[in-house]
Amino acid sequence: MSMIYDEYGRPFIILKEQQAKNRVKGLEAQKSNILAAKSISSILRTSLGPKGMDKILVSQDGDVTITNDGATILERMEVSHQVAKLLVELSASQDDEIGDGTTGVVVLAGALLEQAEKLLDRGIHPVRVAEGYEKAAEVAIKTLEEIADRVAFSKDNVEPLVATAMTTLNSKIINVHKRKMAEIAVNAVLGVADIDRHDVNFDMIRLEGKAGGSLEDTELVNGIVIDKDFSHPQMAKVVKDAKMCILTCPFEPPKPKTKHKLDINSKEAYDKLYKYEQDYFKEMVQQVKDSGANMVICQWGFDDEANHLLLQNGLPAVRWVGGVEIEHIAIATGGRIVPRFSELSAEKLGRAGTVREVSFGTTKERMLVIEDCANSNAVTVLVRGGNKMVVEEAKRSLHDAMCVVRNLIKDNRVVYGGGSAEIACSIAVSKYAETMVGVDQYAIRAFADALDDIPLALAENAGLSPIEELAAAKSRQIREGSSVIGLGLDQVSEIDDDHSWDMRKLGVFETLIGKQQQLQLATQVVKMILKIDDVISMGQYQ
Repeated sequence: MSMIYDEYGRPFIILKEQQAKNRVKGLEAQKSNILAAKSISSILRTSLGPKGMDKILVSQDGDVTITNDGATILERMEVSHQVAKLLVELSASQDDEIGDGTTGVVVLAGALLEQAEKLLDRGIHPVRVAEGYEKAAEVAIKTLEEIADRVAFSKDNVEPLVATAMTTLNSKIINVHKRKMAEIAVNAVLGVADIDRHDVNFDMIRLEGKAGGSLEDTELVNGIVIDKDFSHPQMAKVVKDAKMCILTCPFEPPKPKTKHKLDINSKEAYDKLYKYEQDYFKEMVQQVKDSGANMVICQWGFDDEANHLLLQNGLPAVRWVGGVEIEHIAIATGGRIVPRFSELSAEKLGRAGTVREVSFGTTKERMLVIEDCANSNAVTVLVRGGNKMVVEEAKRSLHDAMCVVRNLIKDNRVVYGGGSAEIACSIAVSKYAETMVGVDQYAIRAFADALDDIPLALAENAGLSPIEELAAAKSRQIREGSSVIGLGLDQVSEIDDDHSWDMRKLGVFETLIGKQQQLQLATQVVKMILKIDDVISMGQYQ
């Protein structure tokens, strides 16, 4: 595009061929945005629920990821459309705030946009649709609070926490061992939780994975596990009552900061230099011993000379420990990170009951386990699996389960799963729509229809007849006045030949704050998308 002026100074814009078609505005822009968002939503729709399908994602480098976690799928996808990116951010927001429900929030947003498109076709203004959605969302959130139940739990009675974590793990790859995994997640969170203050310090939970073995071999370690081994094969493999110095300085003589040249032209000069280096090494090792340490953890490497001296002095050492791991070890053992050997002292040492090196199978894979730490709150979940992809997906699944347990400790109110909460909200919003007059009624009714999309997707993914199952569950909720009737996808109903079931009996819980956050985030993003009526790319104006 270029601008020129005629002889009277009047501007003319000259457009290149097809350039005018680059920009979309008005209803066309809104429909284009809705289509882009719906295409993202349709990708995740088949991954929703316990019978959801997994996706395989291949990166540019050829790395393969298999997952059905909504946030991970969207994060690894290459999305270029501006509005589609909003749904990626929506899923990430749900993951950051709640840790679970990342697929459901995108499916709900897609359903709301699909209903909005029908209203736009009828000539209803998008602002009126957005306002109707906002009113309906308030009713739905209030309904969730009304139907929520409080679950009582304590350190002696963790069954409600385990049941909620199992609901989350139902849709994951590790659902075969969901009971064991749920217990690991609950014990890990309780190990670092302050129940009186309703606070959980997630920084004290480490997730380490090692390919090999089976998912059943996954274990919870009360301490720190790092993917390192002792620097010398002849060092002791077990250190009892460990007093460790945690160093961020290298085990070698200092190097000049400037360019230098050293000429050695005689044997005496070489011997003198060698002796200086030996003395320096001996002094460093002696400073470690004088502090009372019986183990060394170093962020940097050290050469064979230093390694040999450490072995001779009975000091097991670990080298090349990453910065994050160093910090975790320091927090767990109550030690201080020491930047210089001269600053070493007994009070800066970290303490642990046992440090042991464990090996796996017939391979040379080894890891260090630091147990009975001075700060006993630190825990590590060591995840095992048949291959790297399974291990990574199991780690993501456990993280989601831990987030749900944390949310329940913060707020112990739950709603029931299997689509029962959405159906109850849909019924309440429909009743509210009947009390409204004017155009808002259409938008509120559309919101109720969109809420039905979640149980429809659950039934569809389970290979059932979606409309029949939703109708059966909804009619039972209205008939019995019970908000806990949902889709029990694995069993036939006690009453009819459908799959409607009392979710309370099945023990299918979801946290209230997670469900409320889904509704709030989805409604906010849909309102934002509906209010966009022009897409202007940089450098384009016509």
